[in-house]
Amino acid sequence: MKLIDTKNAPGAIGPYSQGYAANGFVITSGQIPVDPATGEVPQGIAAQTEQSCQNVGAILTAAGTDFTKVIKTTCFLADMGDFAAFNEVYAKYFVSKPGRSCVAVKALPKGVLCEIEAIAVQ
Repeated sequence: MKLIDTKNAPGAIGPYSQGYAANGFVITSGQIPVDPATGEVPQGIAAQTEQSCQNVGAILTAAGTDFTKVIKTTCFLADMGDFAAFNEVYAKYFVSKPGRSCVAVKALPKGVLCEIEAIAVQ
């Protein structure tokens, strides 16, 4: 197993890592829309989805893979009313149309509107 750690995505704020590569797979932790350079969270679902996708992408890049090799995502939304706007941004990144689960949750860390985790092949 290889620990994935990059300064281009937010650091872990608890007892977990950004991700791992093992047996040809990369598994990311859920990425909330925190800008790794500033620690700030953008406003609105579109901007937050964009930042979450960028954070996932940074971990994938650090692991030697990319969005075209993502085979599964799990997406968490604070409000299913944001589903269409979330999908619009998500589709720009996850062009391989991976398998996906998308669920509404009661709350997410830091009060954000979305979180995305991914599984990719290397």
